[in-house]
Amino acid sequence: MIRLMVALLVGLLVVVDVAPAFAQSSDTIVVAQEQRRRTLFDLLFGEPEPAPAPVQQAPRQAAPAAALPPPKPQVEKAPNATRLAVFGDSLAIDLSRALERFYAEDPNLVVIDQGVSSSGFVRFDYFDWDKAITEQIAADSFDLAVVMIGINDRQDITVPGGSYEPLTDAWNAAYQARITSFLGKLRAARKPVIWLGLPPMSKTEYSAAISQISNIQRLASFSGGAEFLDIYERFLGEDGKYSSHGPDVNGQNARMRKDDGIHFSSAGADKLAFYLSQTIRAFYRGGGVTIAVADPLLGTDAAVMLRPPYQGLGAARLLEVAGAVIPISRVPARAVELVTATSAPAVQPFTLEQLVTAPVGRVDAFGVGTDPTDGSVENDGGR
Repeated sequence: MIRLMVALLVGLLVVVDVAPAFAQSSDTIVVAQEQRRRTLFDLLFGEPEPAPAPVQQAPRQAAPAAALPPPKPQVEKAPNATRLAVFGDSLAIDLSRALERFYAEDPNLVVIDQGVSSSGFVRFDYFDWDKAITEQIAADSFDLAVVMIGINDRQDITVPGGSYEPLTDAWNAAYQARITSFLGKLRAARKPVIWLGLPPMSKTEYSAAISQISNIQRLASFSGGAEFLDIYERFLGEDGKYSSHGPDVNGQNARMRKDDGIHFSSAGADKLAFYLSQTIRAFYRGGGVTIAVADPLLGTDAAVMLRPPYQGLGAARLLEVAGAVIPISRVPARAVELVTATSAPAVQPFTLEQLVTAPVGRVDAFGVGTDPTDGSVENDGGR
């Protein structure tokens, strides 16, 4: 009897479970078949709690592209606006575009791009910068000159009678002579010059060569009357090595260099233009250019010494480090003698060659000394 009752209950459950499927449409049948079938165990002990319905996720939407900042409004330049000419290679071309953005709202300064790609001071057969600057000065086409050049100069230099391999002593002398001639024409024309040093490069060997070329340009700038702006450390990473990224003018991390590891990105060029603008202030007065830069040692005992020409901010930093230029063989005068002296005493000045070739670490190295590699010493004590 018990078995008969159980069989009847099972049959009844089957009929109840399947019947709705026959009474509904084909679409509903699919849903019914997906439902969990009830068992005798569920009837005796109760059905388990239904599983939660699956959470439907909205389709993921792509993040909106970052909008570029609106370009600065272009203002009409004044007829007598200061003409800032940028001379150099492809780095100078990138710098020119950044300076145009930086001074877009200044009606009193116009930027003139005079950059020539692949040019330099070695291959005058490709482009003669000495001839070009002579023509620009004769045409009076600019008021203030900015120079950035050198990334194409690691190659043999040809001079009358032969050629020299890159960065040999003869090559260095010939290269510096060409820069000196270039700057001499600008100095004679009373054109202020700002010479930008070169940044670090991604390839180690190439970067070392470019740094040596930049050092030659630095020394030539000091002797040729140009303001030298060193940007090398501005584009290093936190580890003191080359980095393609760094803080931009707003302090945000951004890509500073292009994929070739040589040229600047737009953000990097804008950062360079910002640093350059600080030096331009020494000459540009918002409506004109001045080349009168006061010498802080004028009228002092140190003024009679032969020194690298005082060139504003750059030389001020050197003077702060080196102090007054006094030969170490001379006994310092007493203060009362300096006060009562009617004229500066005769002294034995240092030559410019002695100043620029002083080894690193010596007091008269002026921060741009050379690094001796021959292992020689100056006295028996090894110092």
